[in-house]
Amino acid sequence: MGLKRYVVELGTGADLHGNDVTKAACRAVRDAISRSCLCGIMEILDLKQFQGVHVEVLVASPFPDKVDSMAVMEVIPMGTKNIRSVMGGMIAQGICVDCFGRNCDSILVANAAVTVFVDVDERIGGPGIKHSNR
Repeated sequence: MGLKRYVVELGTGADLHGNDVTKAACRAVRDAISRSCLCGIMEILDLKQFQGVHVEVLVASPFPDKVDSMAVMEVIPMGTKNIRSVMGGMIAQGICVDCFGRNCDSILVANAAVTVFVDVDERIGGPGIKHSNR
């Protein structure tokens, strides 16, 4: 498999009152992918069904073992997905609002790096690919 990086996007997400590291991680991934239009995959590489597209997600958060990887990967709309969760992000002091419960004054912040790879072996000689003899 000849995977080549197509794009790397970075994002940040936070949960302001719920201490939910998965929510912060999902927001970070959503933030990262919200600035990318992968039109080149279809228009330049001619991959009409996103075959051969692989997405690697790296999430850094204060509690990497508490990140629900499946929930985070559901944010990614296409491709073969893989996730790795590492220590990082931050916990910032916020305010506790009664309607959000007790011990809700921590703001959990997660960072995400989303890398889209294209399998060039899938593209070369694949269906619908036009080749030149030049």
